[in-house]
Amino acid sequence: METIIEPFRIKSVEPIRMTTAQERAELIREANFNLFALKSDDVIIDLLTDSGTGAMSAAQWAAVQRGDESYAGSPSFYRFEAAVKNLMPFRHVIPTHQGRAAEAILFSIFGGDGHVIPSNTHFDTTRGNIEASGAEAYDLVIADGNDPASTHPFKGNMDLQKLAAFLDSYGDAVPCVMLTITNNAGGGQPVSLENIQGVAELAKRYGKPFFIDGCRFAENAWFIKSRERGQADRSIPEIVRDCFSLADGMTMSAKKDAFGNIGGWLALNDDGLAERARAELIRTEGFPTYGGLAGRDLEALAQGLSEIVDEDYLRYRIRANTYLVERLDALGVPVVKPAGGHAVFIDARAWLSHIPPLSYPGQALAVALYEIGGIRSCEIGTAMFGRQPDGSEKPAAMDLVRLAMPRRTYTQSHTDYIVEVFEELAKTKDKLPRYKIVKEPNLLRHFTCQFAPI
Repeated sequence: METIIEPFRIKSVEPIRMTTAQERAELIREANFNLFALKSDDVIIDLLTDSGTGAMSAAQWAAVQRGDESYAGSPSFYRFEAAVKNLMPFRHVIPTHQGRAAEAILFSIFGGDGHVIPSNTHFDTTRGNIEASGAEAYDLVIADGNDPASTHPFKGNMDLQKLAAFLDSYGDAVPCVMLTITNNAGGGQPVSLENIQGVAELAKRYGKPFFIDGCRFAENAWFIKSRERGQADRSIPEIVRDCFSLADGMTMSAKKDAFGNIGGWLALNDDGLAERARAELIRTEGFPTYGGLAGRDLEALAQGLSEIVDEDYLRYRIRANTYLVERLDALGVPVVKPAGGHAVFIDARAWLSHIPPLSYPGQALAVALYEIGGIRSCEIGTAMFGRQPDGSEKPAAMDLVRLAMPRRTYTQSHTDYIVEVFEELAKTKDKLPRYKIVKEPNLLRHFTCQFAPI
């Protein structure tokens, strides 16, 4: 059947406060035109992020009741550890309160002045943790990954020739190699199993540890199964295990593809690195069998890992995003193609061509979506990535607006409403104002900076 149906029934609901356009104009002004500063009660459809915003299942809520809150040696940790190792065959699993904490621990070991760390595209907190350590983050995604209109099936792939040249050029300054699956900053685009193998081979050849940022691993595995030659008859868990068996370790935000509202982990194979990581964990997060999480959270994540690899769910998840891409494309809205796994990305630079990159077309579009329809989205462009380590600014590779879809949260009618908001916005898009930043922190500015229309 062509009709997309949610492969679940709704058991509990929460109300949405229906604001007016006049209210929203005042609310966004009071928030200094930064959508992160809005109260969630003032948002009709919240697509700011898919991180921790999904709906947990009845089985997860049941698992919460089993949570054991012992400080050390909780059985909840061992159930969580077994669930992780079932999909990611690493020797050591170190829980953290969320993904950025795992990154902070990893780069406390591999970061530092004079170090350079390549990836396909580092996302915001990864880049922030690298730069906070004194190291530099480099993006080596393939050329198609920076072309929103390209229909390459694996636009998240690392450019292997560039990686080899990078490793030749920087030598000992490279402490490790990273790879993000899917490639969030590049439009939620997947990485092929062949490319993961290629990155792993290069890292091994040059003697560099290879780490995967795996927060959307299941969505990436679905794309491998549906798009990569020779993978169609394999199960999602088999593909996931193959991906991570190629790496020396991983960071994970369990708020994405583990159906968690909180949580993450750092996984490693090297015993010495794991010992150093656990020492840092105890200093900053907690004892190694809870790592900043309650036992009930560990139980929910263990159950979520069994649900995220369900093919009926993944088929629905990807098809729902594809439906929105198709509808917006039919309206003439430039969208990143093909559809990604966790979000729909709008090419704001192309759609709002009257606004130059350094006047933040992505932010202009995100503000307008809220004012017109109460939709909260996220700029992924020059506001997020334009500030350089030396304090200067330059345009990002792309100026995108991300509509991140929370898991199991919104329905088909919510999606159709989003399309109607874009229809209305299309009438006035050429009159949207440019923006400037009037106040900003030194790091990860997009979370808290203040904007003003020009």
